[in-house]
Amino acid sequence: MHPAVSKVQDEPLKTLEVEIERILPGGVGLAHAEGLTLFVSLVAPGDVVCVEIDRVRGKVAFASIKNIITASPVRVEPPCPYFGRCGGCDFQQLNYEAQLKAKVAIIRDCLHRIAHIETPPEIDIHASPNQWHYRARANWQFDPQTKSLGYFERGSHRVCDVENCAVLVPELQKTLAALRAQIAQDSYRPERKCIEAVAGAEAVSLSSAFASFQTNEVSRSIADEIYYFNVDAFFQINHELLDSLITQTTAELRGEIAIDLYCGVGLFTLPLARSFKQVVGIETSATASGFARRNLRRAQLANAQIVTSRVGDWLHDNSASFEAVDFLLLDPPRNGAEDSVVAGILAMRPRRISYVSCDPATLARDLVKLLTGGYALDSVAAFDMFPQTHHVETVARLSST
Repeated sequence: MHPAVSKVQDEPLKTLEVEIERILPGGVGLAHAEGLTLFVSLVAPGDVVCVEIDRVRGKVAFASIKNIITASPVRVEPPCPYFGRCGGCDFQQLNYEAQLKAKVAIIRDCLHRIAHIETPPEIDIHASPNQWHYRARANWQFDPQTKSLGYFERGSHRVCDVENCAVLVPELQKTLAALRAQIAQDSYRPERKCIEAVAGAEAVSLSSAFASFQTNEVSRSIADEIYYFNVDAFFQINHELLDSLITQTTAELRGEIAIDLYCGVGLFTLPLARSFKQVVGIETSATASGFARRNLRRAQLANAQIVTSRVGDWLHDNSASFEAVDFLLLDPPRNGAEDSVVAGILAMRPRRISYVSCDPATLARDLVKLLTGGYALDSVAAFDMFPQTHHVETVARLSST
């Protein structure tokens, strides 16, 4: 039996003193002790901590901090009173420079370990203009029995009752306060246990609607384009970084034909339509694709069309219809591109590709297929769209070899 871990799972868990070596994908800290590889949550690289082992799988243990023996130089006091209990933020214990370094290291780790890129390119990370009060979209959880409104507690489906959220934009914080006030007065009981909200420049869109809070159409001006959307259509949450994201993804690209996969409400479709003669955007959500068409019409861009379809299905039916695609952009959900999508891209054979990803692991997984399919990785850039969390937006640019 390992000296630090009981064979019997019901026995009291053991503790170990460890030093945190670095931050891994998923945001956990890495440590080694007594033959175990430990994954420790809510730590900083360089921390010396006493940890409690929560569970063991072979020689891998998952642990949590019991107390800090020696704090890392990059450790700071988390300002949020819910930190550690709320499941939202997991990087508040790191100063901002350390957060950025950890995210670059996470991307590099995924490119090396998953995509088997021995020497990943240099990765520049674009810092968020706002480290706090940046988040323009929220999913709040409601417990009708306790009347708690907030976010799930870490590792559970219990609702952490949150009065003030340090990462919300002011408009959403006001909405959260108004919701809490009405719930406290028994004047509102949400029909759904999950309440979604998104803030535009002048209004908030809420789902499900109630009282004066409706599923409004909102708007946001980004890089000289105006985008209309609502809570039921995906739009990036950190609006202050979108100008830089669009520039990195589409800069200096010109040509005849561009394809925009998972185009949403047209965040990239509109600027592409100003640089390419023909643009086709593909989007599964009818709500989002409807907004994309309207945004193109408002911008008087008649050289782009939006197709409402599953991306893999559209590629299967149309990849052979284009003789030469100059540029293809994809911005898939967190779980990455489906196999059928990657296969369709390889069949279409665009000259250049920009892959926008919110998960470095699924990005690396999909890059393996693109690289073995005849593409070269030209550059990787990171955008800190999610300060105070381990999440990061990555743009990989590729070209046909």
